[in-house]
Amino acid sequence: MEAFSAALDLVVHGDLRLFSIVLLSGQVSFTAVALAASIAFPLGAVLAIGRFTGRRGLIVLSNGFMGLPSVVVGLVVYLLLSRAGPLGSFGILFTPSAMVIAQAVLITPLLTALTRQIVEDAWGEYREQLRSLGANTLQAMLTLLWDVRYSLLTVVLAGFGRAVSEVGAVMIVGVNID
Repeated sequence: MEAFSAALDLVVHGDLRLFSIVLLSGQVSFTAVALAASIAFPLGAVLAIGRFTGRRGLIVLSNGFMGLPSVVVGLVVYLLLSRAGPLGSFGILFTPSAMVIAQAVLITPLLTALTRQIVEDAWGEYREQLRSLGANTLQAMLTLLWDVRYSLLTVVLAGFGRAVSEVGAVMIVGVNID
């Protein structure tokens, strides 16, 4: 009860340190969602419309990776960004950038799988019309992404919810950043 009272006191009295921590957390999550969406939307559209070898395997991977444990993602990103890792020379471990990368890795499969399903449903509905208008694959993907933009907003919100509630990966790569 004492901890709850102390926490409530910080919120009520507008503790600047608390608000700076909340602001950093929001910035990291928004940036991670933007990065993940920039990868996941085109990838999801390609998986929805494209027909190529390995497509089914990529769909299975994107669906399966939606359930990746956050601690596993944190450890993988930690190993990649540590001094001995392949990206260690960038020196971004234990920074907000590392936290963005960890969150983006965590939510990209979720955004990809949901985008693929939404675009695939729209493709089933509009395929004949787009083909009769002479749309190539890229034009069809862009048209469908635009057409389902409100559904994709829901996908972004789901990704943000996953990112902002994420603790494991961020604690591993961010350690004691406030």
